[in-house]
Amino acid sequence: MAQQVREIFPGITVNPLVRFGKPVVRGTRVPVDELVGKVASGMTVEAVASEYGVTSADVCAALGYAARRLAEEIVYATE
Repeated sequence: MAQQVREIFPGITVNPLVRFGKPVVRGTRVPVDELVGKVASGMTVEAVASEYGVTSADVCAALGYAARRLAEEIVYATE
């Protein structure tokens, strides 16, 4: 079977065979949403990196990917 890993943001990949295709840190099974959620809950980037066995740069890549996705979102404000 051909390799199905695709980099969708620097340091962030998807593969339908890993975590059901959810974005993860390159070379790991660590999902982006978990890292972003931990930082959002108040943990430091360094603490999150240590807890998940990734680098601080990996956590920042996850945050960058999340920011890019939010920037693409369209919200229609209605009264």
